[in-house]
Amino acid sequence: MAGSSIGSAAVVGAGLVGSAWAIVFARAGVTVRAFDASEDIRRTTVVRIRASLEDMAKAGLVDGVDAICSRVTVVDDLRAAVSDVDYVQESVFERVEEKRGVSEAIGALIRDDAVVGSSSSGIPASAFTEHAPRRERFLIAHPVNPPHLVPLVELVPAPWTDPAILPWLRGVMQWVGQAPIVVNREIEGFILNRLQGVLLMEAWALFEDGYASVADIDLCVSQGLGLRWSFMGPFETIDLNAPGGVDDYARRLGPLYHSIAQSRANPRPWSPELIERARSERRAALAQEKLPERSAWRDRRLMALVAHRRSQPSE
Repeated sequence: MAGSSIGSAAVVGAGLVGSAWAIVFARAGVTVRAFDASEDIRRTTVVRIRASLEDMAKAGLVDGVDAICSRVTVVDDLRAAVSDVDYVQESVFERVEEKRGVSEAIGALIRDDAVVGSSSSGIPASAFTEHAPRRERFLIAHPVNPPHLVPLVELVPAPWTDPAILPWLRGVMQWVGQAPIVVNREIEGFILNRLQGVLLMEAWALFEDGYASVADIDLCVSQGLGLRWSFMGPFETIDLNAPGGVDDYARRLGPLYHSIAQSRANPRPWSPELIERARSERRAALAQEKLPERSAWRDRRLMALVAHRRSQPSE
């Protein structure tokens, strides 16, 4: 395959995730065509992108908002979006039937050498690309929301994905400013959501059993674990948390973690009653109508964190 850069990209599904992907590509100098089946979403896509970029400019993360916006064109036809681009990022709703239908439509329209990544957060590509034309050009490219601020991307091939695509797309994602990882074979939930799922299951269980409130459990992460995790992963964290490194840590605390894991051998599903308790605590802390405002606050905090990280040495 050609070098790890692209000149053009399409975003199919231009909602919150899709429009953020458009920012990722456009800020890297890539020409982007965005398509969504919803006329309402198409009408608001450019406005949403510009608002995000203006916030990023205030945080010192981008320059030239007008120039970046000029690289994004919203089209009202799938063929116009994907037929001659180098790369397609599919970001439609997380439903197998919808992803299957759009993958088959995209596969019939793309160039033979184009690549299609899906923003699926848990459904493997084999579940919806098996019958797509040019299925060997498809794989998962799962971002973290919002991808223009949180750079991780999980690249997960289907059994029939052309192996040459993985190193090429990893290079492309690095070139546009993302932090890609390769998942060597399909697994439910991929890597990120499996890690997140373990923490969530324990958080729900601790809350259900009355050990702490929702707010206090959140504080354990936001004011504890999350501070280190914002620049180190779990293995580096424990490597630095014992005098002799990771093996010393494992000898000291491995039995404790094994015992904790055994205590959750039969995890309980999140019951409607439990969910209502959590909803009640969260809505007491943040009214339903304030959710969009708080999401914007989250994005601004992420922008500030990204700006700080850029100002620090990476090693």
